[in-house]
Amino acid sequence: QVQLVESGGGLVQAGGSLRLSCAASGRTFSRVATGWFRQAPGKERESVAAITWSGGSTYYADSVKGRFTISRDNAKNTVYLQLNSLKPEDTAVYYCAAKISGIYYYARVPDPTWYDYWGQGTQVTVSS
Repeated sequence: QVQLVESGGGLVQAGGSLRLSCAASGRTFSRVATGWFRQAPGKERESVAAITWSGGSTYYADSVKGRFTISRDNAKNTVYLQLNSLKPEDTAVYYCAAKISGIYYYARVPDPTWYDYWGQGTQVTVSS
């Protein structure tokens, strides 16, 4: 079992920044990849970013490229998502998800069904 806990969300003005953390506990943590997703009210959950266990490969949705940065510290069992230049349309609950076993497929990274474990989410609200 793996438990994921997100933190760092909050209320920020447009143009501001936040740093989200996804802390893992349990037997193992994301030996394949960790992803960040978000879900706004009335919308489907969408992929934001992902990073492999080694950190050697990252993925970003087009809507966040150049503004968000994903990173990880395996010694701390934590994955981070730096959110810069925030826009009101970034408002959502942000979730982290871990893929524990299997093979890394870049094409599957944006697919929420590919992941094995999910956190409870952290709210990000961007005011205009």
